[in-house]
Amino acid sequence: MAYGKVDALLGIVFGDEGKGKVVDYFTPQYDVVARFAGGPNAGHTIIFDGKKFVLRSIPSGIFDPDKVNIIGNGCVLAPDLFLAEAKELEDAGYSLKERLHISKRAQLILPTHRCLDRAYEALKGKDKIGTTGKGIGPTYSDKAARVGLRVGDILHNFDEKYATLKARHERLLSDLHYEYDITEEERKWMEGIAYMREFKLTDSEVELNNYLKEGKRILAEGAQGTMLDIDHGTYPFVSSSSTTCGGVCTGLGIAPQHIGEVFGIFKAYSTRVGSGPFPVELFDSTGDALRRIGNEFGAVTGRNRRCGWLDLVALKYAVTVNGVTQLIMMKSDVLDNFDSIKVCTGYRIDGEVVADMPFDTEGCEAVYETLPGWKCDLTHMTSEEEFPKALNSYIRFIEDYVQIPIRIVSVGPDRKATIIRH
Repeated sequence: MAYGKVDALLGIVFGDEGKGKVVDYFTPQYDVVARFAGGPNAGHTIIFDGKKFVLRSIPSGIFDPDKVNIIGNGCVLAPDLFLAEAKELEDAGYSLKERLHISKRAQLILPTHRCLDRAYEALKGKDKIGTTGKGIGPTYSDKAARVGLRVGDILHNFDEKYATLKARHERLLSDLHYEYDITEEERKWMEGIAYMREFKLTDSEVELNNYLKEGKRILAEGAQGTMLDIDHGTYPFVSSSSTTCGGVCTGLGIAPQHIGEVFGIFKAYSTRVGSGPFPVELFDSTGDALRRIGNEFGAVTGRNRRCGWLDLVALKYAVTVNGVTQLIMMKSDVLDNFDSIKVCTGYRIDGEVVADMPFDTEGCEAVYETLPGWKCDLTHMTSEEEFPKALNSYIRFIEDYVQIPIRIVSVGPDRKATIIRH
């Protein structure tokens, strides 16, 4: 029997790389697109035909009417936010119910989860993690504590189950002396529950493995990035889910031998949202220029992203942890006007330069090499043959350092501004 394969498409540094655009670009090559981790804190932006869409929980293959899209068991889902996101797509002319399936095992984010998220963050004071306040962490905490609500619960005795978990949260919020009013939020949340019942709620691990037996090709769409992984990221300043390739297996219920290509997406420079160590962060006019030219503001939160030069230490670490087979470099055009471009090739710790990711990067000083800028407009280029010499040198420098080929270079936000390298 010729089984199909699951190719993984992962953000491999701090997220915000442009995964949505690449998934949308790749979708015609696949039968199924499946999200395996994260929740509505992850905004995937797609631009085509002059229109901009920001997807938070819905897979980025949704625009192709012939593909199945699955929200996997490793995800967390907020019914009210899902309703708003889905209605926006439906209003734009995209029919969802026949092409979007939702795992019964995905966890539900309650309104009180969001209250707990904000209450816990307030308690941290100056040690805030920088959570989006969407309730992601408390939902995954309830999952680990085995008290959470799952999508499949909306089909059986849901009111009783909801009331039990809500009461548990209310006791915690009372102990934290946190004041809140979720009356209107809860009303919209219940509307979202009713709307979700109109979709195919599936045993997604069974469905996906059946597709593999049929020889179908599946694209696993990641959220955030490796350096935000709960195990391998810059803990505790991380997300609450497994954002690495291992999360594909646990978040979709597929076995490791079914993993095919592992596409690692990164920007031509570095960004980070929220708190936590960031050795390459620039606090000068160069950092401001990267933010302005790259439009580095969160797709969901609108927060300023911290900006810096490309960190090859973090990139090589992520390539190793994920078993990346091909790299995709995004936002190359943002560097068009720089005379010179720096790349971080090591960290200085207590006077010693290291090239491997340390246990803690707090206080690490980035060590740079300087390369010439290309000083030309990449956005009108349509083939690798048009690349300037300096860009080719930049690409080769990265490939030589991480020992993985860069197969795709993005030179603009539109789906057409995507160049395949040979």
